[in-house]
Amino acid sequence: MTQEIQVAKGFNWQKFLRKHWNVVTIFVAAAILAVIGVIVVFLWFVGNAQSTALVPSTLGLWTMANLVSFILHLIFWEIIFIGIPAAIAAAIGWEWWRRRPYDEKSEFNFGKRSRASRGGSGVSLLLFIAFAIKVYIDGNWNVAISTWKLDYVVNSVITILIWLAAIIGIPLLIALGWWIHRELTRA
Repeated sequence: MTQEIQVAKGFNWQKFLRKHWNVVTIFVAAAILAVIGVIVVFLWFVGNAQSTALVPSTLGLWTMANLVSFILHLIFWEIIFIGIPAAIAAAIGWEWWRRRPYDEKSEFNFGKRSRASRGGSGVSLLLFIAFAIKVYIDGNWNVAISTWKLDYVVNSVITILIWLAAIIGIPLLIALGWWIHRELTRA
């Protein structure tokens, strides 16, 4: 009896695919085209960036300004050519799903979502932004990255880690002190 209930609660992919094979095919094809589009736009942008002198063609001459400019321009073009059409397709898919009758949607119970995340939580992006700020403060924004010494990069990383420890650690210490004080006065 318990096995029947568990099977009934699960999502029946075969039934879903048989019933909506045409829509699923369209969205799978759209996802494949989006992945191909991301690669094509990236290759187009890299070739264009070198020919329009947005960045030097030799990697040894790149500066932090070139790197940040390259990344921001690439994000812009990816959003324009791929992101906006993908968002429109996602809205169409959501609207299609919303228009399904309640009885049909209740058959396809996706289950509870997990709150666990497999993402990197943005720490790499935070460290890159902090490194870019450190390079700018040091006056090395338009200096070729290939001229940087190893000790400059290592010292910059250590400085960034100290900044982050201060920015995150001081409020944590204040909160911990407040919590300990509250617990001691409560008893």
